[in-house]
Amino acid sequence: MTSPAEHPELPHDRVAYPDPPWRMVGSLWLTLFRLGHDAGDHPRGLYGAAFVSYDEGSPLTYSELLVARALPRREGRGRRGSITDIWVDSPASLAGGRELWAIPKGLCDFDLDSAHRGPVTTTDWSASLGRRPIASATFRDVSRVAPRLPFRMGLWQPGLAEGGGDRTVTFGGNAKILPARARWDFADDGPLAFLRGARALSSSRMASFRMSFG
Repeated sequence: MTSPAEHPELPHDRVAYPDPPWRMVGSLWLTLFRLGHDAGDHPRGLYGAAFVSYDEGSPLTYSELLVARALPRREGRGRRGSITDIWVDSPASLAGGRELWAIPKGLCDFDLDSAHRGPVTTTDWSASLGRRPIASATFRDVSRVAPRLPFRMGLWQPGLAEGGGDRTVTFGGNAKILPARARWDFADDGPLAFLRGARALSSSRMASFRMSFG
């Protein structure tokens, strides 16, 4: 385990987290959105919003809600994204994400419910800060019967206020990937309200992924 790092926003002064790379298993539910206008700290562009479940077999098991922006090639980042907003329900994931990769994780609460009918899986997610909703989503997919496909992605993260410079990280693996039908709701007074007016482009699920991060 990596030496614990101090994070004043955590309920404990010091939290230990696994050494990288994190070899994770789980599922991801993703929708791509086109934001047609600048919204505060979020410039116009292509964003992905995703709920993630990291399951048994991972060094940490937890839920996650994230929004990432695709970085234009003119910014010199190539085929990379940058996570702009992210919450987890694991203090260890929060500490490791911030310390190792400058990923700006916060803590929140999640509800997850999943049901199967034949090959179709229906999944309901919600995330909230205390009693304040952030986002909810319903996905329907048949990804459980999909063939496994490889994937590889990269992130560039600006340094965080607690110190350290910019970070880059790559991650990849394989998953059962197929398009999905999705419906999202972003709380109009929540931190992701800027996506309420964005246009949903496509949705997919990565079921039973196996991934090495970092």
